[in-house]
Amino acid sequence: MKRKAAFFDIDGTIFRSSLLIEVTEAMIQDGVFPAKVRKHYARTYQKWLDRKGAYDEYIGGVIKAFEGNIRGVREQDMLRVVEKVVQFHRSRVYRYTRDLVRELKKKKYLLVAISNSPKEVLDPFCRQLGFDKVYGRIYEIDGRGRCTGRTLYLDLISDKAKILNRAVEHNNLTLRGSIGVGDTQSDIPFLKLVERPICFNPNQVLYRYAKRHGWTVVIERKDVIHRIETKTSFSHK
Repeated sequence: MKRKAAFFDIDGTIFRSSLLIEVTEAMIQDGVFPAKVRKHYARTYQKWLDRKGAYDEYIGGVIKAFEGNIRGVREQDMLRVVEKVVQFHRSRVYRYTRDLVRELKKKKYLLVAISNSPKEVLDPFCRQLGFDKVYGRIYEIDGRGRCTGRTLYLDLISDKAKILNRAVEHNNLTLRGSIGVGDTQSDIPFLKLVERPICFNPNQVLYRYAKRHGWTVVIERKDVIHRIETKTSFSHK
């Protein structure tokens, strides 16, 4: 029999920050990246803090900083930093999604993480939460154990719907009773495919889309969790 599945974005949906941001900052602090790397996102970060700029612009700068400086870095240095990041941030998760993961695990759902953060940090972070499959950015390592700067399977990781379909095909899954959780418009492609899409702390674009399509919206603020049923909790196929 085919197994039910739940698909989760990670950054901003389970983790209360971005794993990519934390790894980039840690690489700078450990001297793996030079301090000048921050110039790629310092301005957009300040604008976002002041609510004068978009988060997408900020995270775009972080991605540029990371991928522009990863070439030549030893894999063992990256993994050393990743271990520190995971150990320090392992419990910094949202209550709602943490508890939802635990509940679905008990119900024997296959738990799938889909993220644009590096797979090196996603694997240990998601494993300790109980995820079964993890999809993230994979950076090529050469024969000397150093990063080449090339991102593998970029066409796949850039489309979360493709990743979901791949997971279903390769793991004998059914989308009947499936659940998806995301927080930005980049999650819409895979949320459209599941039976029960949940928009958790959504940005404005995703919130408007959720309202139009009757998706569930959940807001967690401090110790308060507020659930908004816009029309119906099931997507319109």
